[in-house]
Amino acid sequence: MTTHTHPTLPEFDYIQPKTLAEASQFLAQHPDEARPFLGGTDVFVRMRDGFLTPKFLVDVKNLDGTNDLRFDPQAGLTLGAAVNMNRVIASPDVQEHYPLLAEACRLVASYQLRTRATVVGNICNASPAGDTIGACLALDGVLHVHGTGGLRREPLATFFLGPGKTTLKPGDIVTAVSFPVPPKGCAGAYLKLGRNKLSDLSLVGVTVLGSPDPGLPSRFRFRIVLASVAPVPLVAAQAEAVLAERAVAPESIRQAAQLASEASTPIDDVRASARYRKLMVRNLTEMALTEVWKKLQK
Repeated sequence: MTTHTHPTLPEFDYIQPKTLAEASQFLAQHPDEARPFLGGTDVFVRMRDGFLTPKFLVDVKNLDGTNDLRFDPQAGLTLGAAVNMNRVIASPDVQEHYPLLAEACRLVASYQLRTRATVVGNICNASPAGDTIGACLALDGVLHVHGTGGLRREPLATFFLGPGKTTLKPGDIVTAVSFPVPPKGCAGAYLKLGRNKLSDLSLVGVTVLGSPDPGLPSRFRFRIVLASVAPVPLVAAQAEAVLAERAVAPESIRQAAQLASEASTPIDDVRASARYRKLMVRNLTEMALTEVWKKLQK
């Protein structure tokens, strides 16, 4: 048996279609052999390690607005599929109106990797540990999908089916993700626990977005999204309900954090035990909620 101390990529054909229609048609015709290709930060690693062996990589960059980053005061923000994370972080519109998204992007790996990594790619990988997915869910992201039947919109809330599994069908290409204008006066936080401070997948990730809402008993609405502790990114609905119904205070924050922990279903693996992850969900949720509550009070 030969041991490869320097693994290499398997052979593949590089396909560069001229239009989205051409790309969708090719992907639909080769459902088990072709994959869309954006930054390659995930697919190349998985190919190198033998987990993926596509015959074709279909480059969907530079097609019909996939490189666009647009903000409209009424319509909100649209990120093309090929917009890398460093562009998102550097955008004045994102910094002003969507700082939670910029914060999540900033915690993805290294600067060098973020010149290739994209938010849409992070979403489509459908990893429960995806750093930007929590912010995208909390901000009510909607995917723009081009398939063999044309364009459609798909809410991110119903997109994930399991680790690496989504509602995308053969021929589907996510061309962009868009976000409505965030609630006035909102504040957010993303706390990530890893084995080191840089370049590590999260053992636990907690995203919190809070905003004033006079229609609720507490007069505030919170979105709480958990990463790495369930088969899909987990919205902690019961924890959110507590903070909607009860006055926001240290006691209700602790109760919400405990409910978030109870909602999580992590696994034991080589990186952390399930018990440790559940405890960290509670601690990080309490910390994130407290941080956001302080911001809302200013």
